[in-house]
Amino acid sequence: MPTKEAVLEAMKEVYDPEIPFNIVDLGLVYNVVVAEGKVDITMTLTFPGCGMGPYIANNVREKVLEVEGVKDVNVEMVFDPPWTPERISDEIKAEMGIDD
Repeated sequence: MPTKEAVLEAMKEVYDPEIPFNIVDLGLVYNVVVAEGKVDITMTLTFPGCGMGPYIANNVREKVLEVEGVKDVNVEMVFDPPWTPERISDEIKAEMGIDD
């Protein structure tokens, strides 16, 4: 049975093509629900007009489908609440030189 932790770990292999960090550490993933082999992911992009949305969503689907026990993946892109740099992990903020 797949776990939320395993799904998030797989999603760390997906990078925003415009920012060289993974989507989990960038804070683009809002929610992950795993139930009976189905994974529902709610996520966003760094800005609503980002043309890379379909590309990122497809990469997420591909990586999550590689997790043992995952049979189906649904990725929903939302823009409310909007993404802000405050969602970036502390480790990535340090790498980027962002102070809180």
